[in-house]
Amino acid sequence: MSEALFNVSCVCLGGRAILISGAPGSGKTSLALALIDRGAELIGDDGISLRLSDGIVIAGPPPETTGQIEVRNVGIVELPTTTAPIALVLDLNDKAARFPLEDKHRKILGIPIPLVEFRPGDAIQALRAQYALDKHGLRVPYRSDGGAKKAR
Repeated sequence: MSEALFNVSCVCLGGRAILISGAPGSGKTSLALALIDRGAELIGDDGISLRLSDGIVIAGPPPETTGQIEVRNVGIVELPTTTAPIALVLDLNDKAARFPLEDKHRKILGIPIPLVEFRPGDAIQALRAQYALDKHGLRVPYRSDGGAKKAR
């Protein structure tokens, strides 16, 4: 099974994908760029392709815009892309609780993925995203070619 997901950004950090969702203009691409600056790799900006592999959701670049990311006030920039298993959804939301009191998930292709509501726009957002991945993200198998391997 495969499908596409639009109006999201997605990066790979340490072999695991962070899917960034939120309202238009909430800073999805800005967070993706900040994570890329911290060593993440682009999967897709404003859309990704999805497929299941052994019960794991794999995110890949969208065929129409592979390697393209819009940098505000600059234009479209070309970057290398990768594929990775989705380990965490960060949902950019101005009303995100300061301290999450419950575990949340979003089902993607029928698989529950941990979801953290994330307040957008502060200066250390990328660092907070990396901590969120380490604390809440799935420990998913991965390979650099997007297939399955031992869990990390």
